[in-house]
Amino acid sequence: MEIKDEIKRLRESTGMNRKEFCEYFEIPYRTVTEWERGTRKMPDYVLRLLAYKVKMDNLIVKEDVYEE
Repeated sequence: MEIKDEIKRLRESTGMNRKEFCEYFEIPYRTVTEWERGTRKMPDYVLRLLAYKVKMDNLIVKEDVYEE
């Protein structure tokens, strides 16, 4: 799975739309949009940090849980 698909899957597992996700993590909307479209590459460590934060804050609401 490509990293662009993984970030989208992580965001969707929280039940947040892109705007809510960006506001929660204080990441610019355009940055997340470009990550999800694949026009900008997200560093691997950022995905791991976001996944950890989602897990620790109990933000996962969907069954297909993102597990690292």
